Amino acid sequence: MATPTPTPTPTPTPTTLTGEPGRLTTLLRAALPAVPGVNRLPGVRKGPASAFAGLAYARDAVVVERDRVDAYAAVCGFPRRDVVPVSFPHLLAFPLHMAIMGDPAFPYPAIGMVHVENTITAHRAIGVGETLDVTTSVAILRPHARGVLLDFTTTVSAGDETAWESTSTYLRRGRSVDGDPAPGLEVPDPPAGGVEWRLPGDLGRTYAAVSGDANPIHLYPLTARALGFPRQIAHGMWTLARSVAAIENRLPDAVTVEVAFKKPVLLPGTVRYAARQDDPGWAFALTNPKDGSPHLLGRTSAA
Repeated sequence: MATPTPTPTPTPTPTTLTGEPGRLTTLLRAALPAVPGVNRLPGVRKGPASAFAGLAYARDAVVVERDRVDAYAAVCGFPRRDVVPVSFPHLLAFPLHMAIMGDPAFPYPAIGMVHVENTITAHRAIGVGETLDVTTSVAILRPHARGVLLDFTTTVSAGDETAWESTSTYLRRGRSVDGDPAPGLEVPDPPAGGVEWRLPGDLGRTYAAVSGDANPIHLYPLTARALGFPRQIAHGMWTLARSVAAIENRLPDAVTVEVAFKKPVLLPGTVRYAARQDDPGWAFALTNPKDGSPHLLGRTSAA
């Protein structure tokens, strides 16, 4: 008997956010389900993971503002240009990530979600001043050896044209779901050597100011220790952006960037960056200079 073809999971109808989402309000809504007692209140209480069928949120007519692009470029090491850095549109999608995590139908609080992989595909350069529509959706849970994976898929479009796409994969530790875990991103023979970067203790706060991602693990030693870290850690998306900035002038406008986030970068701290041009594109790595253990492994290819 032939094996039946699986039915594709339908994409949920997106909920549209109007205006500029409030950063603090959105973060609090996403974090409250982690607070004992509060997490039982109506509108905060989470539904069961077994019932989760996906969610989608959208922002329409988002203007790419010069001041924000320049601030982001300065923090992440990109030059000032009339087109945005390849990783910048993630900032336009981040409020949608938080809105999804804050939705009562989403089965987990934002606190405890671990960003493990990110794939970006830029189909063309996006100009400063463009008006864009942004949609983020998350599908059903995927199995992982340590819990479940959730893929937040973002599409940035100008009219009917898709200009940029990304998938941010988060791990939620705990009980898994049925199925065989898919292999994660692998970068064989990552580049060695390279240069050292000294990162200041306030880097998390600086990046939070331009990105809107004010997760307490990135801000101060006290807030990071409350969540299990010895001191504050750098944002994974900053490590991606800074790594890409080092080779951006050698990348095409239409490009795919894939990264796996490994060990967190403690702040203040020193990391080593290395990149190597391979046949399909570039391979790069951010490592601990003391023992060579990876913080981030990545690669690029033409889109």
